[in-house]
Amino acid sequence: MSTDLINGFGNVYLRITYDAANRWVCNEWIGYQTYIGILAGADACLQPLQENHCAYLLNDNRRVIGPWDHAVEWVVSNWAPRAIAQGLTHFANVVSPEALAASSAQSMAIGLHGQLQMHMFDNVEAAQEWLREAQQQSKKRSIG
Repeated sequence: MSTDLINGFGNVYLRITYDAANRWVCNEWIGYQTYIGILAGADACLQPLQENHCAYLLNDNRRVIGPWDHAVEWVVSNWAPRAIAQGLTHFANVVSPEALAASSAQSMAIGLHGQLQMHMFDNVEAAQEWLREAQQQSKKRSIG
């Protein structure tokens, strides 16, 4: 099941899906991201994380256009602490090939350093593999 968020032009700018088979939430951001849209979208992804007791987020920014620096401080200081408080531990961020969007992702990674496990990727497959490895490590720690 997925949730689509629609911008003022009637276009989907974020699709949020809980992947039950992999036990992670996937955000697919699309197009130019406004400050209000980022806040609404980031807040919306907290619900499936909480409902599914999910510690893993796959954030796909490959289709983002332009910078989103205007929301980085809010993501780091407001959203991230709330996501971490409800159990988020691993954030796989697939960056846009578009330079300005990638720069915004790098700024976010710097701001989040040490708060949770976050890695940036240029493809979804590598991000998924990293999340699977993190889940396996977590399972090993809980057993042993």
